[in-house]
Amino acid sequence: MATSEDAAPSTESTTAAAPAQRRGRVRLKRTALMAVPAVAAGAVLMTLTAQGVLAAQFEISGMAFTVTADSLDGKGFEQFGSLDRMIENSPNAGDTGGQVLVAVSAIKEASLTKLCQSVELGGINLLIKAGDAGTPVTATDLTTDSDLLTGDAEFTNIEIGGDASTFTKAGVRGLPGVFGQQADTVKIKNLRQHNYATTAGAFKLPNLRLSFSSEGC
Repeated sequence: MATSEDAAPSTESTTAAAPAQRRGRVRLKRTALMAVPAVAAGAVLMTLTAQGVLAAQFEISGMAFTVTADSLDGKGFEQFGSLDRMIENSPNAGDTGGQVLVAVSAIKEASLTKLCQSVELGGINLLIKAGDAGTPVTATDLTTDSDLLTGDAEFTNIEIGGDASTFTKAGVRGLPGVFGQQADTVKIKNLRQHNYATTAGAFKLPNLRLSFSSEGC
C-alpha cells in the first residue's frame, strides 16, 4: 500500500521539472516567432495581388529572351526588385533553385520603334520583329522582368530610393520595404533587355513578322 510519503512528489523533482517546462515554452515561442515573417510575407503577397497592387505573377519557363528597340518612350515609369519563380523541378532551373532575381520595369503607356525579340531554341532563334515601318509598337500597363537592361536613358521628375509599395506612376506596386524608383516619363535609346517575363494590358505590333533565324536580336 502506498503511503502519503510515497504519493507526495519530492521538492527536488518538482524544482527540476519547472525549468524544463519553462525552457520548452520558451523554445515554442521562439519557433512561432521565427515562422511569423515567412507567413506574414506570404499573406501580404496574396493580399496585394488580390487587390491589384502587384501584377499577377506566373511561373516563368526560365528561358530568357532578348528584346531590343531603337527607342522607347513611356509615360508613368516604375522600377523595383522582385523574384520570378519556375515550376517545381524545372529543367531550366540550373543552380538557381528555380528562382531568378529580376528588376521589374513598369510603364503605363509605352511606344517602341523597331522592336526585336528573340529566344534561343536549341541552336536556332525564334525571332519577332515589329514597329519598323513607320508605326511604332504600343503597349499599355507594360511590365518587363529583366536581369539586364542597357541603353541611353532620360527621365523627368524621377524619384530614386522610394518604397516600391507606395508607387503610383504606373499603377503597379512592389512589396513594402523594397527599394525602387519612379518617374513621370522615360525615354531610352538603343534599348536592350535580357528578360524572363513580359506582361501588358494591350500590345499592338504593326508590321509583325515571326520567323526562325540563326541569329538573335
